[in-house]
Amino acid sequence: NSIFPLKAVSCLEPSPAWSLRLPFLPSCSQAWLDSHGRTFGHFIDGKWLKPGGRESHASRNPATGEHLAATTQGTSEDLDAAVEAAAKAFESWSRLPGHVRARHLYNAEQLSMEGSIPAIHSQFPAFGDTPLGLHPPGNTVVINPAGPTRLSALLLAEACTQAGLPAGVLNVVTGDGALGEALAIHPGIKQVAFAGDAEVARALRRATAGTGTKLTLQLGGKSPFVVFESADLDSAVEGVVDATGWGGGGVGQWNPGLFLSRGAGAQLLIQESVVGDFTHRLKRRMGQLRVGDALDKAVDLGALADEAQRGLLEGYVEEARAEGAEIFQAWAAFPSGNPYYPPTLITGVETSSRCVREEISGPVLVVLTFRTPKEAVTLANNTPYGLAASVWTETLPLALEVAHILQVGTVWVNGHNMFDAASAFGGYKEIGYGRDGGKEGLYDYVRPVWETPPRPSVGEMNYKSFGVSYGANVPPIPGKDGIPLSVMSALGKNVPSVDRTYKLYYGGAQKRPDAMCSRPVLDHAGKIMAYVADGNAKDIRNAVEAAHKAAPGWARRAAHARAQIVYYLAENLELRRVEVASRLAALTGASSEDALHEVDLSVQRLFHWAAYSDKYGGAVQETPLYGAALLCREPVGVVGVVCPDDSPLLSFVSLLAPAIARGNAVVMVASECSPLPALDFYQVLDTSDVPGGVVNIITGGREHLSRVLAEHQDVQAVWYFGTQEGSKFIEWASAGNLKQTWVNYGAERHWADPTQGSGEEFLHHATQCKSIWLPMGETFAN
Repeated sequence: NSIFPLKAVSCLEPSPAWSLRLPFLPSCSQAWLDSHGRTFGHFIDGKWLKPGGRESHASRNPATGEHLAATTQGTSEDLDAAVEAAAKAFESWSRLPGHVRARHLYNAEQLSMEGSIPAIHSQFPAFGDTPLGLHPPGNTVVINPAGPTRLSALLLAEACTQAGLPAGVLNVVTGDGALGEALAIHPGIKQVAFAGDAEVARALRRATAGTGTKLTLQLGGKSPFVVFESADLDSAVEGVVDATGWGGGGVGQWNPGLFLSRGAGAQLLIQESVVGDFTHRLKRRMGQLRVGDALDKAVDLGALADEAQRGLLEGYVEEARAEGAEIFQAWAAFPSGNPYYPPTLITGVETSSRCVREEISGPVLVVLTFRTPKEAVTLANNTPYGLAASVWTETLPLALEVAHILQVGTVWVNGHNMFDAASAFGGYKEIGYGRDGGKEGLYDYVRPVWETPPRPSVGEMNYKSFGVSYGANVPPIPGKDGIPLSVMSALGKNVPSVDRTYKLYYGGAQKRPDAMCSRPVLDHAGKIMAYVADGNAKDIRNAVEAAHKAAPGWARRAAHARAQIVYYLAENLELRRVEVASRLAALTGASSEDALHEVDLSVQRLFHWAAYSDKYGGAVQETPLYGAALLCREPVGVVGVVCPDDSPLLSFVSLLAPAIARGNAVVMVASECSPLPALDFYQVLDTSDVPGGVVNIITGGREHLSRVLAEHQDVQAVWYFGTQEGSKFIEWASAGNLKQTWVNYGAERHWADPTQGSGEEFLHHATQCKSIWLPMGETFAN
């Protein structure tokens, strides 16, 4: 790719400063601020840029109100300068050998150690993927840091430049959220990586829709903290302190607690048999938390970001109290008017309460209880969030089973907040998409060598009217307006063929369309070859319901069993080779040889993806953990697939096979112009032991059906291969539940080419990866 803006929370973690229990100590951060006169501009093209006539933003220590420094509010001119510098640097940086780029990053790490900048050094092993992880593939970066973290990003950029990183590779432009959105839609940007609020993420998704700009999201949310009766309760209590950010250097937005504790916002689930003992130990530990300035690394609880955050916390607590919940606050006599909020434990609350459903950014922990492991998993998964979770038990089979069933991107067993650059970290569901760390963290920042970076030319479009019309055009009638009927019969020229009925296919059976309407399919000569069902929103809804019913069982089925079914599909398609090729030739006008070749390639694709059913399941990630860090590639869930018009059989099979081979259930929208090969395929499905609901096929108007799929809140991903306008709408509508999208922006794909038609990118889009951290140690750990 080319240039990547990054909207990420950075952190500053210098030497100890002060706390309520320690006197003030000078730190290297203060010296660095003084060396710049406590006034900063932007860092562009390897040097400081302080343009005149700009507003400034004051960064303060929320614990003391002390003025730290003033930063500049950027403008569009500053963005242009940064993007231009990044584009210029990209030409040389991307052509450097990988080893040379690795040397530059290694030198940056060495400088952080020798220069006593522990924050930067600590981030190399744990968070070297963002933003420095964008550099190894050859990208250049423009960072728009969050308001409270501007100084951290500027320090990072200066340190990297001192280490020899070429000018323009890493640029920082400070400014508010409006500037960040302007950076995201800048025409020189090819990728946006965002970490922050869900509503801002939705706005970014809509703003970048149809532009060809790739987007990765890392959002917040509650992380289930599941404690079973077989757990080491004292260790679990310390894990709670780590999980909530109490022990991560603070909880306020200004201090590093939220960033270092990327699983912050935990929700505590305790088995009923130990809930009394556990909460007693936890309350005692809460009273021993150390309060003070977040710049002190030994502090447990830092100051709030501002009074607005205090108001939010008090609102949650008082609302829970009014609902009958029990509220425990350490240091009930906490001094008023100070910038801190006492650690708070809420128990006896209902699952419908707002404090259970919503993320709470602050030292407030909500407790729910469960009786059985099934109940624990149900409570943990009953949320739109899916970032991370921890499971506490000394029973290994229970820990592994629960870890695999939890719908989150990372699971820690008997621990919390373990990270490493070699291990993928990211979320499921409405936490966003994309990964940090590991090989998986690089996928979103590279592109296939054959692919030309898309730059669609779609202007403003009316999203309300796109694809809403259904049945607006009267189907052509044979013999009227000069439209003949294509008649094929082997019984003689005066004997017509029997009209074939084409229905929809979902739930393992053929179904008539809800509206009882049909639409004509024309052959290559413009004659009506058949009438097919004209599906609508109700048909899509029924297909999605069937897919959701089948998805859990299909995903749990052994990979070898799924492979055998896909192989069986290939076998049965081969048996109908001549018949399918004959109809394909009549429909598309291709020669018999070309039609047979397309059928043969489709059989090959089924064999190819059947082989991958049990060969892409995961790996053991090499991390510093004494134990195992597993990478498990799991199905995405229900995937909506909108097929292109070219190569109607081969493209249909090429999109269907990888999705079901990796355990997904699919709703296939067949080609609008040439749907017959897809409809012929459901007879192959019926004879190949494919469980009902795993594959569902809907025909009709592509844009109308695509709109319904994109707006459906229970579809986890949409693959769309159609027009530029349709691609733009799919990305725009996906903001509703932040579903994953894969669109072609109207560009053609050569489906017969193995690289384009069966490359590794299909596996990437058909799976989502989960990291499971399994520490070990009983005798030899020390």
